[in-house]
Amino acid sequence: MNISFDSPAAVLAAVGRDLGHTDWLVLDQRRIDLFADATDDRQWIHVDPDRAAQGPFGGCVAHGYLTLGLANKFLPQLVKYQHLRLGVNYGCERVRFPAPVRAGARVRGHGVVVAAEPVKGAGVQVTVRITIEIEGGDKPGCVVDTVSRLYFE
Repeated sequence: MNISFDSPAAVLAAVGRDLGHTDWLVLDQRRIDLFADATDDRQWIHVDPDRAAQGPFGGCVAHGYLTLGLANKFLPQLVKYQHLRLGVNYGCERVRFPAPVRAGARVRGHGVVVAAEPVKGAGVQVTVRITIEIEGGDKPGCVVDTVSRLYFE
């Protein structure tokens, strides 16, 4: 699903709107290893399949911040902005990691517009809650309220 907004008024009117789900993505060991290399976080629960198999999760798990970073991948799959002059990530509110994401798991994003308010200069600040769902899981891998500042033409 991909919802489109073309003005601050459209974004302001969208509070409470469900943005739907993205397609599933396999969070494989290669992606986890690349993230470990990029961040120098090579803790064994992420990158050592043999040791991780004996650990608390029964195998390698994705880094929490890798899972969080997928919000940046999923957000533009859920919402598009037309007539946008500038859009910037303003920050995040309330980030949680309710469940580990095992290597090889399929994940997807689910979005909801939870808040919006006007900002100076014909802009709007929008908060979109992204839930990183794990296929077959009872709990999500991550829940984050992303905050963006949008300036329309």
